[in-house]
Amino acid sequence: MNINQLIGRDEGKTLEFKRDLSSPRNILKTLTAFANTAGGVLLIGIENITKNVLGLENPPDEEERLCSLIADSIEPRLAPNVELIAWQDKTLLAVEVYPTGSRPHWLKSEGPMQGVYVRLGSTNRQADVDLIQELRRGALGAAFDEQSLPEMEIDDLDFQGAVACFSRHRKLLKKDLETLRLVIKHQGRLVPSVGGVLLFGKQRAAVFPDAWIQCGRFIGKSKSRIFDHAEIYDHLPVAVERGIDFLKKHAMRGADLSQLHRRDVWSIPLSILREAVVNAVVHADYSQKGAPIRISFFDDRIEIENPGILLPGLTFDDIRQGVSKLRNRVIARVFR
Repeated sequence: MNINQLIGRDEGKTLEFKRDLSSPRNILKTLTAFANTAGGVLLIGIENITKNVLGLENPPDEEERLCSLIADSIEPRLAPNVELIAWQDKTLLAVEVYPTGSRPHWLKSEGPMQGVYVRLGSTNRQADVDLIQELRRGALGAAFDEQSLPEMEIDDLDFQGAVACFSRHRKLLKKDLETLRLVIKHQGRLVPSVGGVLLFGKQRAAVFPDAWIQCGRFIGKSKSRIFDHAEIYDHLPVAVERGIDFLKKHAMRGADLSQLHRRDVWSIPLSILREAVVNAVVHADYSQKGAPIRISFFDDRIEIENPGILLPGLTFDDIRQGVSKLRNRVIARVFR
């Protein structure tokens, strides 16, 4: 642990500074959020705004108190690396937390439904029921889209629609549905998987009402004035193409509608846009409710967003280095 490097960084998803132990609940929330998200380091004895190194007045006592707080206040039990570190003429208390297979962790005083926290940027946020379930699936190595839907039948999938989507690549047979895990066995019979319904469900909107794509072309650089919009409810592979068609249509119109200036040069390669839209569809957290996938076209940029936070254990630094984790294995397999 390089203290000089850590002090030189800003607080973020995996780093936080605390002046002292005067607010133990906030410290416990941070440690719980680190354990539930991507791990992290908490340095105590540093002013979090100015990053002025203050040190601790009674380092051994503070260390013992913190270890007792962690042992008594967090479930399932958390065992971070806690150590006293000398820095110049001062002593700091460092707590390094690793993502665990026991997620989700929670504060005992708040319970397993209210006391679960995750890390979003440099803040700790209370997890809702859907996110708690996502943490549990992640700890078990299970994917949401591989779960069965026993109340549904194979005929609830649009097999001919799936055949059409695969037609340019291969001939899709009924037996392939199980190989692709669009259907899975449940109590001796084949039923659709979550991924199967998300991809090719005949009544997908009834089961997953937020699994659609919202497109908007805005005038200017904000969402205050909209020029055109589209709501796309097709099967997900078809929805991607329709989303790309929406972008292509407005690229040809010109990128600066506010000044009615026609620009024929499309500055973002179509292959990059397609990859971004596909990634948004493949990696969306469809267990989350209340937000579709959104494609927003502005005069100066295109924004593509999907519901869900980064998978536990994944950071932006990991992504920059090419690390990838699949949230939806069935959907990813079909798109591949």
